[in-house]
Parts: sequence; C-alpha cells; structure tokens
Amino acid sequence: MNIDSQFSGDADRSDTRPILIIPYMWIGDFVRNHTVVRVLKERWPNRPVDLLTTSLCAPLVDYMPGVRKGIVWDLPRGRLAVGSQLALAKLLRERNYGTALVLPRTWKAAIAPALAGIPERVGFVGEFRFGLLNHWRWGERKLPRFIDKNAALAQPDGAPLPPEWPVPQLRVPTEEVARWRQANGLSARPAVALAPGSVGVSKRWTYYPEAARLLVERGLEVWVVGGPAEKGLAQEIVAAGGPDVRDLTGNDLRNGVLAMAAAGVAISNDSGLMHIAAALGTPTMGIFGPTSPYLWAPLNGLAATVVQNKSVLACQPCQSTICRMNDHRCMRDIAARDVVEIARDVLTRTQANV
Repeated sequence: MNIDSQFSGDADRSDTRPILIIPYMWIGDFVRNHTVVRVLKERWPNRPVDLLTTSLCAPLVDYMPGVRKGIVWDLPRGRLAVGSQLALAKLLRERNYGTALVLPRTWKAAIAPALAGIPERVGFVGEFRFGLLNHWRWGERKLPRFIDKNAALAQPDGAPLPPEWPVPQLRVPTEEVARWRQANGLSARPAVALAPGSVGVSKRWTYYPEAARLLVERGLEVWVVGGPAEKGLAQEIVAAGGPDVRDLTGNDLRNGVLAMAAAGVAISNDSGLMHIAAALGTPTMGIFGPTSPYLWAPLNGLAATVVQNKSVLACQPCQSTICRMNDHRCMRDIAARDVVEIARDVLTRTQANV
C-alpha cells in the first residue's frame, strides 16, 4: 500500500488557509518535522505550509517538498525576549495563518502564534499554556516515539496512529550537487562521508581517524562533514587518513546537505547529519551506543544500524549525553575495521543497483 494513501482519504481540498508549523529546532528534529508537513499536505492539499526556522536550519527548508517558505527568526534561548516575540507576532499576523501547530511543549514556543491571533493553535498540554493554545491535545506521554508525538498533531484529534508515517524527504537537484563538487575540487570517485559530531559526547564514536585510514587504503575518498565544532575532529581525521581525506566542515549547513547528497555512503553518529543523509536517500550507516535506534533512527531506514554486539550492557541504552559507567563500552567496542567492511559492502550493493 502507498503510505501516503492512508492519510488522503479525508482530504479537504476546499480549505486554502495557510498553516504555520513551530518545530523543534535541533537539526535532526527539524528534518523529521518533514513527516508532519507530508501528513498536513495529504489532509489539506491546498493549504500552504510554512515553517518557523532558525538561521542554522533555514537551508533545509529549500530542499523540503511541500513547504512554501521558511520564516527565519532566531529567538534567543533561555530568556523570553519580549520585543522579539512581539516583532515575530506582527510578522505572523501579516501572513494570515489559519492554523499553527506548536510542536514543542514549551510556553515560549506558543507566545508569538497567540499574540498574532492565529485562529487555531494546536499543541499538547504543557508548561501551563492555557490561553496561548486553543486546541488542546492530551496523551503525549503515552505516544512511544518523538515522531508519533509530532505527527499526531497533524491528524484529527483522537485519530489512531498509522502503521507507518510518511518518511522525511530532502530533494537536492542533481545540477546543484555537480556545481558543489566542482566548486570544492572533488573528483568523481566514490566517496564516504563521515559525520563525527553529535550533541552529547557519549554519542560520539571515537575511531573515525582509524576508519578514514582504512577507507583510503581501500581506494575510497573520504569527506569529513560537520559544523565549526567538528573542526578539531576533522583535522585529526585528515591527519590519520592523508591527502585523500577532505575537511568539509564549516558554518553553512547547506554545505553539509550537499556533501551528504553527493556521497556514496554516509557514516554518522546519532546526529542531525544522519537524519539529513537518510532523508536525501544516501545509503546511511548510523552508529548507536547510548541511544535507542527504535526511538531515534531515521524513519527512512538505514543501510546499516551499527551497535556493539560483544556483550550485553545493562546500561544500554541510557539516553545520557555523558557516559557514567562501563567506560563508554557501548561505543568503544565497535571496531573501526568492522565499520569499514560494512561501508564497503553497502557501497558494493549500491553500485550494483545503479
């Protein structure tokens, strides 16, 4: 069965009022938010959908089918910023939104839609948002996964969860990838993209330098992808792998999107770049230690889910950002040679299907 068809039976084509989504702004969560867009477009095919976004996540909007535009607004973390909220509310009021989906449970996330007077403001009960939201949803804590909590808001109230959600999609034009390759002086050889960063040190696999060296020995080009925080890691990986390893880390997330789109396979920690690569359709290997693949792996599926299998660790998955027991064995026991062999197998299978 076409997954989309399960959402289209009650499609209302007469409603044309724009919809605003207030998403979570972490990169991986922002990518997964595209499932919410797809559910909304099946339910209301003729209602434009906009996303509130930070400057960091804004490039992702350009590659999301079904999104009309991104509203770029960097609200500061940790404080209310009344003036910024008022200015955002004024902008939203001018856009005449009929519905706002407020995905985060925070009080602050619901302020601007309420001040803008958006008629229908949908969200889960949380942080005493009475008066800010007017279409309450209950039972968030009973929903098993992050995507279930978010995408359920795009369905009618009380609707059962579907067997499968539509997967997030990022579509990059082939010619844009070609221009990016040329601008960065990259060859047409098969390349493996490494994403060594993550939010929380416990999710970081530490053998990327050794993996880069082994990949180069097997005739592959290696790209290190990430943000400014990964610059030091990238330099270590380049030093280990030599001239066939390129440091492609930088400030612009668009560069990371294009690198993942161009790569033959991506190897990533549980991070935003893992979700980007999977949504692009790039064969993606996700390395998991403290986090659960069931809860946090991309809906798109992975070419390989890499976890340690040498022993049973009672603490795994701990969902903690810092390892407090077992000396990080959940990641330390994943050998670089094993990861490289899986990557070679993924590339071989991918090239055989071209």
